Amino acid sequence: MLIESRVSSDPELAALMAAQQRELREAGGGLDARVFLPYDDARYLVGVLGGRAVACGALQALDRETAEIKWMYVRPAHRGQGLARQILGALEELALRSGHTVLRLETGSHLPGAIQLYLSSGYAEIPVYGAYVDNPYSICFEKRLPVLA
Repeated sequence: MLIESRVSSDPELAALMAAQQRELREAGGGLDARVFLPYDDARYLVGVLGGRAVACGALQALDRETAEIKWMYVRPAHRGQGLARQILGALEELALRSGHTVLRLETGSHLPGAIQLYLSSGYAEIPVYGAYVDNPYSICFEKRLPVLA
């Protein structure tokens, strides 16, 4: 899979995010009808396979040391091939190149595949933070990245 940086207004990125939101609504978990509203200060990655955008993720700085992974998604037809792990690795590399040594993320308690991916990738569960505090379906994770010499 080729992983490319994309701007927040990219139509393929928007299509992936719309698909993610539809899937999350159908999965339940108390989610409302959210719409993809890009963060101007986030950096977006899109995974392309066979000329088609099939996966994505974003990285948003929280502070100088910490960044948050946002919008991790792989189209259902392409799951089970390690693409989410590749996007996650690319986001971790992007964080390191940007000077971040701590990554945080939020996922839903009704998404066991996502939870397993994060746990198996070295993320540890932490108390919910920020905008997720009032969401009873949120589970948050954190990982400390090795400092580059």
